[in-house]
Amino acid sequence: MIRNNWTLPEVEALYNTPLLDLIYRAATVHREYNDTGEVQVCTLLSIKTGGCSEDCSYCPQAARYHTGIDVQALMKKDEVLEYAQKAKDAGSTRFCMGAAWREVRDNRDFDRVLDMVKGVNELGMEVCCTLGMLTEDQAKKLADAGLYAYNHNLDTSAEYYGDIITTRTYDDRLRTLDNVRKAGVSVCCGGIVGLGETHEDRIRMLLTLATMPEHPESVPVNALVPVKGTPLENNAKVNVWDLVRMIASARILMPKAMVRLSAGRTSMSIADQTLCFMAGANSIFAGEKLLTTPNPTFDEDMAMFDLLGLTPREAFKGEKELVQH
Repeated sequence: MIRNNWTLPEVEALYNTPLLDLIYRAATVHREYNDTGEVQVCTLLSIKTGGCSEDCSYCPQAARYHTGIDVQALMKKDEVLEYAQKAKDAGSTRFCMGAAWREVRDNRDFDRVLDMVKGVNELGMEVCCTLGMLTEDQAKKLADAGLYAYNHNLDTSAEYYGDIITTRTYDDRLRTLDNVRKAGVSVCCGGIVGLGETHEDRIRMLLTLATMPEHPESVPVNALVPVKGTPLENNAKVNVWDLVRMIASARILMPKAMVRLSAGRTSMSIADQTLCFMAGANSIFAGEKLLTTPNPTFDEDMAMFDLLGLTPREAFKGEKELVQH
């Protein structure tokens, strides 16, 4: 049963279930609501890199940190479409474009992004963007251009958020998600594990996601990739069991969501990733980079899919099923 009225004690009890029982329960829910042999393959491209005015403690693209990232202007549409076509040829069905902006401004750069969205949509891929804060009007313009999904992560709990970012509020994030919903665009929203948060913070973030009026269609679970020059450069590597616990909890709380195994996969073995798939992950980012951090190559991922008997989920699958019915 899909619920949006979870309580904090319920989510706490779920999250703290003994791990093998939790994985079993999540796998059971996963089988009930999803095709477990399918994994959505997404590609993320940084279309405008570095120079961001935000102070997100984990991010190498913040202008105030010295991380060796070269600031790059907005890419040209032809370059983006060429990259998208390569991703499609390699098996990706969703293409996400990220720009290191605090918020979208109504200017020529935004017009160029709208043009890119139209172009990728015409390739037959699900188009996703992550461009910072959006107004309702901007979200509608993106929707009209063919945007399928918008990514705007909560990162952590409302209580811990101020320790990680001070340049915008938790409510700012929720407002953008609301604007995306009003425009009829699907929501991609999750968080990051390994920021120095407590288990209670993880539970509270899951509660926020699971009690939204509509669950996010995609829930990325990222493991922090510590980057030299950022305030979190010395944070410990996230334990794979913590990731599995987050994924399993997200799967049970939001049965139909695409739960995406996102940043941090380079340090995970195939066995680690297999546990995540068993626990309910059914989406990954493929391609050599996630914005600015390393990621496994397409070939490595396709070899893993072959080993595990997984196939890439086709684009727009939910819509196609609705049409058929």
